[in-house]
Amino acid sequence: MVGGMLRHLRSLRNVRHDGGWIIHLLHEAENERMHLLTWMKCLQPTWVDRSIILGVQGAFFNAYFLLYLLSPRTAHRFCGYLEEEAVISYTHFLKDIDEGKIENRPAPRIAKEYYNLQPTATIRDVVLAVRSDEALHRDSNHHFADRIAACQEDLRRDVGMLLQSPEWRNRLGNVSQEADQRWGRGEARGTPHPRDS
Repeated sequence: MVGGMLRHLRSLRNVRHDGGWIIHLLHEAENERMHLLTWMKCLQPTWVDRSIILGVQGAFFNAYFLLYLLSPRTAHRFCGYLEEEAVISYTHFLKDIDEGKIENRPAPRIAKEYYNLQPTATIRDVVLAVRSDEALHRDSNHHFADRIAACQEDLRRDVGMLLQSPEWRNRLGNVSQEADQRWGRGEARGTPHPRDS
């Protein structure tokens, strides 16, 4: 959220596109919020727990805000390492569930809806989904740090270069309305659209 907000403000100040970062960063923030809401639903926190969350949130937000202002690359690298620790923690969580140290209760409805899990999903299924998210966040934050270090922050440029490659040109034709129509019919993927069957 901090990175998305600061990049949003910079984009407005400079009156120029952000290079495709804001949407990724805000999606990560939303995803982390859903993790917290899921675990809060499982644990039914007391006012003491909520007070701790409020205190940590205030301290971390402000510290991370300052870090991002000083060095966005360091901020993303830090997040990458933090997410790696989350992956390790969730791996231990799975081990404890498998060993019977933690009860594998039914998953809360919020997690079933967010992750599109089966009605019979359990906490173990939720942990697997959340751990997968954390691994993605780890990789994307390290990637963002690398992009900043290499002064290659425009993510749209990569998409443009990919679309210019011969392989993609053969699949999609020119990136145009005609290509969109071909894609919708399944021709670009080599599979017919159901209405064409």
